[in-house]
Amino acid sequence: MAGRGKASRSVAPSSDGVTRVRTVRELSEFFKSLADENRLKILFMLAEHGELNVSAIGEQLGQSQPAVSHHLTQLKGAGLVEYRREGKFNFYALHPTGLHELVEHLFPDGGPARLSLGGVDVSFRRRN
Repeated sequence: MAGRGKASRSVAPSSDGVTRVRTVRELSEFFKSLADENRLKILFMLAEHGELNVSAIGEQLGQSQPAVSHHLTQLKGAGLVEYRREGKFNFYALHPTGLHELVEHLFPDGGPARLSLGGVDVSFRRRN
């Protein structure tokens, strides 16, 4: 698959004809971070509980602290979670604007934030 990298670079031309290589790369990394069942479970746990430490997440997932820390590092790198340190523990929560950058990348012209995927429409709306 030698030509794979070049093909992905030509899929997102901007309005002035310049390829948005950085945007495609960032979106690819963002979606990779979501493409793991345990990371999605962590996001759901944080949405439900608000804030959890690594030990609590590990207990609920049945995973070791290093494995959970790896998942959280990926989610933090994607801008989806944030943390605060209290003593020896890091407490993680959903980043309040974690999806804003994604929406701005997908809809750079400020148009309606809607994707049509087959028979499904997905809309994005910011809360005030």
